[in-house]
Amino acid sequence: MSKQHATQSPTRSSTVPESIKAASGFWFTAVGAGAFEAGLAVTDMLADGTASLADLAAGLGLRLTIFAMAIFMAVRLRQGANWARIGLALTLGVFGTLSLVIEPVRWLLEGHALGQAIADADAMTFVFAASRIVHLAAVLTAMVLMFTPTANTHFRARPRLSHV
Repeated sequence: MSKQHATQSPTRSSTVPESIKAASGFWFTAVGAGAFEAGLAVTDMLADGTASLADLAAGLGLRLTIFAMAIFMAVRLRQGANWARIGLALTLGVFGTLSLVIEPVRWLLEGHALGQAIADADAMTFVFAASRIVHLAAVLTAMVLMFTPTANTHFRARPRLSHV
C-alpha cells in the first residue's frame, strides 16, 4: 500500500451511516422480542399440554434458525453489506411482518371485537401483545432506517465487490 493510500482518511462512502447502525440495533430488538414471544408461547403450550415435544422442538428449531440468520444479517448490515440490507428487507421485512400481523388481521376479519378481546385478556395476553407491538415496531423502524436517503447514497457509492 502506498503512503498516500495509508494516510488518507476514509471517504464518506466507506463510513457506514448512523441510520444503518441504528437499523441493525432495531433488528436485534426484533430478534429479542421474537425470542421472548417464542418463550411465552412454549411456556403457554407446555402449561396447557397443547403441543407435543416433537412439535415444540421443530418449531423452536425453525425459529432459532431464523433468529440466527437475522442476527448474522444484522451484523453484516451494521458493517455495511448491502446484500444483508436486501436480505433483511425481503425475508424479515416483508414475510416476517406478514407473519406478525396475519393472525390478528384474520381474527378481526372474522368479526371479533377488539374491545371484547381486551376485556377478556389475562396478564399473559397483555405481555405477549406488548412484546408483539415492540417486535413489529422494531421491524418497521429498521425497514425505514435501512432505506433513508443517506443509506441509499452510501450503498450506491460502494463498489459491489466490497459487500461480500
